[in-house]
Amino acid sequence: MSDAMIRVPADVRDRLAVIAESRGTSIRSLVQEFAESTLTDEERRDRAERTRAYLAEHFGVAVSDEESAAMGRKLRDAFAHRTDSAA
Repeated sequence: MSDAMIRVPADVRDRLAVIAESRGTSIRSLVQEFAESTLTDEERRDRAERTRAYLAEHFGVAVSDEESAAMGRKLRDAFAHRTDSAA
């Protein structure tokens, strides 16, 4: 694997260094983890469609767009609350 340089402002680099140190890793590993775990909008839609198909095929459950959106809101609210509580 060849290396590439990513240019970011110094304050962003410093923030990444703090986060990496707190996790016991390097900035390189932190950026790699982010790139590997972050989905694009298209990947999220594809995953949602595959999940809907799986639920329909294996459990006979059809999830509507409205139900999916409502669950997304609930999850975002739960994570936001969890983040607020940790602060």
